[in-house]
Amino acid sequence: MKAIRLHEFGPPEVMKLEEVADPRPGPGQVVVRVHAAGVNPVETYIRSGTYAYKPPLPYTPGGDAAGTVAAVGEQVTRFKPGARVYTAGTVSGAYAQQTLCNAEQVYPLPAGVSFSQGASLHVPYTTAYRALFHRARGHAGQTVLVHGASGGVGIAAVQLAVAAGLTVIGTGGTERGRQLVREQGVPQVLDHKAAGYLDEFMKLTGGHGADIILEMLANVNLGRDLAVLARGGCIAVIGCRGEVQINPRLLMRAEGSIVGVLAGSPEEVAQAHAAIGAGLRAGTLRPVVGKELPLAEAPRAHHEIIEGAACGKIVLVP
Repeated sequence: MKAIRLHEFGPPEVMKLEEVADPRPGPGQVVVRVHAAGVNPVETYIRSGTYAYKPPLPYTPGGDAAGTVAAVGEQVTRFKPGARVYTAGTVSGAYAQQTLCNAEQVYPLPAGVSFSQGASLHVPYTTAYRALFHRARGHAGQTVLVHGASGGVGIAAVQLAVAAGLTVIGTGGTERGRQLVREQGVPQVLDHKAAGYLDEFMKLTGGHGADIILEMLANVNLGRDLAVLARGGCIAVIGCRGEVQINPRLLMRAEGSIVGVLAGSPEEVAQAHAAIGAGLRAGTLRPVVGKELPLAEAPRAHHEIIEGAACGKIVLVP
């Protein structure tokens, strides 16, 4: 089969399409024939070699895929060959024509959800769910500011928050992105490149500010976020590409908190996927695929993620 492989860390061009052996399932494992693989920002950090976690070389990137079960190992009873599934992590990497998974990493994909949408689920929706409900402890009636709401995690967060009864105000850097967020049921979407956009945010909330802020680029926005944080509010940091200096007095004024968001415990991840499955079946969660690229164009996908050119989810199609 064909797969993207890295023999060194570095720029996107270190990713090469190569021929590798087909995976075989061991006990408790599943091989998924990949119809689409999701591309996530964290994969660009790992590939660059700057992330805290560095997989052994060579490796195949990616953990989010959707497709059909190709084979199952002993002790696997939940899935049979041909079943439509999506993955929540993999053993062998998702940027490939087939991927090996542990059975607990595989979830049923509802019939009305495309493979490209299925490949857009795990990292974006579990991250958004954990940020909103596990880390920021969001609940109906609160106001949430979603920075970068037109990206994969942003769209997921918007849909989850709207479905849970929170008031959502989003930001986006392009008119196309802002329109995409409006289409998710969010009428108020601000241009985070415009001067004074946070002043406009405060006007929209009647001076209350944000009970929750989901921050995708903390090194740029965190200091300014503190000025619009409501009393007792929480900033959940989902993404950051460098250091930042803040004024702690603003955090003290709000008696607020800043929390980090990363992978949760197995129980938390399972809870998130239970909610995701329910939302897919109910139609409240609708992954937005912005672009499909051939597997060989994985470097282009990483460039677009880094440059902030993505609108919706980028997926690779083997």
